[in-house]
Amino acid sequence: MKEHIVKEEMILIDYLRKEFTKLSKNNIKSLLSKEMVTVNNSVQTRYDYLVKKGDKIVIRETKIKVKRYQKDINILYEDDDLLVINKPAGLLTIATNKEKEFTLYHFASNYIKEKNKNNKIFIIHRLDKETSGIVIFAKNQKTKNLFQNAWDKNILYRGYYAVVEGTLKQKEGTIKSYLGENSAFMVYSTTKENGKLAITDYKVLKENKKYSLLDINIKTGRKNQIRVHMMENGNVIVGDKKYGSNINTINRMALHAYKLELIDPRTNKKISFKTSMPTIFNKLIKM
Repeated sequence: MKEHIVKEEMILIDYLRKEFTKLSKNNIKSLLSKEMVTVNNSVQTRYDYLVKKGDKIVIRETKIKVKRYQKDINILYEDDDLLVINKPAGLLTIATNKEKEFTLYHFASNYIKEKNKNNKIFIIHRLDKETSGIVIFAKNQKTKNLFQNAWDKNILYRGYYAVVEGTLKQKEGTIKSYLGENSAFMVYSTTKENGKLAITDYKVLKENKKYSLLDINIKTGRKNQIRVHMMENGNVIVGDKKYGSNINTINRMALHAYKLELIDPRTNKKISFKTSMPTIFNKLIKM
């Protein structure tokens, strides 16, 4: 498989037709649909994808076999409009420029397409890659819009379990600050003028000399909110390398979204989803 380096910015199909003159437009579209084209080592299926100077393109000889994260995704709830999944830690919710296939969205899409190839899935909200727990997908655009348009207003409770390093002086409390983000994608507390309000309620459930197990309810849904508030409180989340943890005894970050309660905009009635705490969290506290 020869690697081709893009020399000037252009649409992917135009680049492929220019580079591979023996291939017709239909041949190229077929290769893309069969997941046989990679850009910078990630599968690309869009013919109108914009490639840039320096991008590395390969046409594989055989279709890429995408590894399933697990035999079956852990479905918590499903109806005609919604699909609620317990996301594992270490799995992206949606694709990035570096990873297109190994995502919860991809697996959820595959799941509903097994029933009908024309089925589609839509993201309503997301979790960090390192965080496990509840993620809600919509099965149609109308439901996605209904939930997203009223998300902040309709959310009643967002519960998380976290294991943090050390012990907390105050065993129960609220952390409030304004959060901003720098060019390195690090989130930090800043002024009201430069950030967005973030409110985190917490309660210590168990502790030992090394760790504390917390029950957390976030009143706002800012990026990396819990991670930043715990770090700034002097109790970084176990395994959170981005915000300073040097402890990786469980090979994951110890943050799990265990409860989501909200008003269903379809019915204006309360709905609630819940998962159990990962067993490894309790093991940490017993160490």
